[in-house]
Amino acid sequence: MIDRSGLADFLRNRRAALQPEDVGLPRGARRRTAGLRREEVAALCHMSADYYSRLERERGPQPSPQMLGSIAQGLHLSLDERDHLFRLAGHTPPTRGVISEHVSPGLLRVLDRLDDTPAEIVTELGETLRQSRMGTALTGDQTRYTGPARSIGYRWFTDPATRQRYAPEEHGFLTRMYASGLREILTLRGPRSRAAELADLLLDRSEEFRRVWEDHEIGIRPRDIKRFVHPEVGALELNCQRLVDPGRAHALLVYTAVPGSESHEKLRMLSVIGVQAYG
Repeated sequence: MIDRSGLADFLRNRRAALQPEDVGLPRGARRRTAGLRREEVAALCHMSADYYSRLERERGPQPSPQMLGSIAQGLHLSLDERDHLFRLAGHTPPTRGVISEHVSPGLLRVLDRLDDTPAEIVTELGETLRQSRMGTALTGDQTRYTGPARSIGYRWFTDPATRQRYAPEEHGFLTRMYASGLREILTLRGPRSRAAELADLLLDRSEEFRRVWEDHEIGIRPRDIKRFVHPEVGALELNCQRLVDPGRAHALLVYTAVPGSESHEKLRMLSVIGVQAYG
C-alpha cells in the first residue's frame, strides 16, 4: 500500500538536498529556492511537472515501477534510497547487482558535468541508460529503444539504420566485436541470462550473426579511436575513454577529439547545431 505522506515528505526532502550544480544545471542570479525546483526535477525524471507536483502534494495515481525508477535516477538516489522510494510507493524494489539498471549517483554526477562533451552511460549489453546533450547530438537518442533493441549489438544485426552512424570501413570489425562481446557476457552470466536471450534471438533472426557466432571469437576489444558519420557535420574521429562501475557493470563512455583537428572543429559545430531532428 502506498504511503502518500511518507512518499511526499521523502521527495520534498531529496529535492531540497540537491543543488542545481549537482545535476549540471545553472544556478542563476535570482534563485531563491532551497534545492531544485519541482519543474527541474520533473525534467530530470522525464515526466510532467504537474505529475511530479501531485506526488509531492499527496495526490495523483500510484506511480508505476518504471516511473519510480525515473524518479530515483532524476533525484540521484543511492540504492538504499531507491529501495526506500519503492516501498513508500507500495512496490517491491528491483533486484540489485550487476543486472541493475540503476546508475550510481557518482557516475551520474560525472555525466552531468559533461554537457559540452559527447558522453553516455551504457550497460554491459550496450544499452544506453543516459546521454549528455552532446551525446544525443552525436548519435541521436539512444535511450528511446525498448525490448532487445535497447542493445546496440542487437540493433547492429537487425536494424540497418544503426550502421549509418559509423564509417563503412569499421563495419566488419564492429560486427566481429559485438558477436565476441556477447559471447563473453553470455559465458560470464550463464545460459539463463539476458545475454543468452539476445544470442538466441539473433541466431534466429540474423544470418550474418549466425556466421560470425560460429567463429567463436573472444577478446575483440573496442578501438581507442571511433569513427562516426554524422548527417550534418560528416565524418568524425573521436577518442573514447571508459570509466567503469564494476559493481553494476556500467560504463561511462566519453568521446573527445584532438584539439585543433578537423574532428575537434566538427564537434564545435555540432554543439551549435544541437540535436535538431537527428535521432
